[in-house]
Amino acid sequence: MLLIITCSGNILNKMINKISYNQLGGADHGWLKAKHHFSFASYHNPKRMHFGPMRVINDDIVAPHKGFDPHAHDNMEIITYVRKGAITHKDDMGNEGRTEAGDVQVMSAGTGVVHSEYNLEDEETNLYQIWMFPNKKNVKPRWDAKQFPKKPVTDKLQALVTGFEHPDQDSLKIYQDAAIYAGRINKGSKITQAIKEQAYVLCSDGTFQIENVELNKGDGAEITDMKQISIVAKEDCEVLLIDLPKV
Repeated sequence: MLLIITCSGNILNKMINKISYNQLGGADHGWLKAKHHFSFASYHNPKRMHFGPMRVINDDIVAPHKGFDPHAHDNMEIITYVRKGAITHKDDMGNEGRTEAGDVQVMSAGTGVVHSEYNLEDEETNLYQIWMFPNKKNVKPRWDAKQFPKKPVTDKLQALVTGFEHPDQDSLKIYQDAAIYAGRINKGSKITQAIKEQAYVLCSDGTFQIENVELNKGDGAEITDMKQISIVAKEDCEVLLIDLPKV
């Protein structure tokens, strides 16, 4: 759905482009059920190649005791937001860590890194994999993870990931002028979120409304030319907002 708001006959270019879950590309590998917001692997859509510097959003369900065998990356910022279960990371830099639901890990692939990601739990793991092109190439590879508060937000979303230049000291850092905000919102609550340039919003759980556009679990939306948005929880929900520069 594309929402254009007009005033006094002039188009203000306030746009919300909804991408429904059933519109996403995807693949079923048995152990991995993946939905792709942008072209990835065997799914190719020339109209869905990137949004700003963001190249990938994969909505993955990983079967118990399965995962991604060791593989290489370079010059990519990779963010994993766990929605259910947990994922265990291991890389050739000596890092190893387990990230649980509601928490985040980041990896700057830089000059090159080999890593694996496994669901070592007895239940399915559901996560978002988010890839962004960096604003600084060939950096020394790095990995970090952090736990965040799980209580519902009442005024604005919490910053989970930001660029190194961003003043927020509690967030994880990446080499890109972007920010990832998230939060659970109780049914009936309304929050207002500022947007720097443009944003991609994900409904991780429940149902919420942005302006007159309703998003349900798994849906996404591109927000352009809007300096802030109001998010109204139609039921208990979880929101992820990715604030991105224009390229």
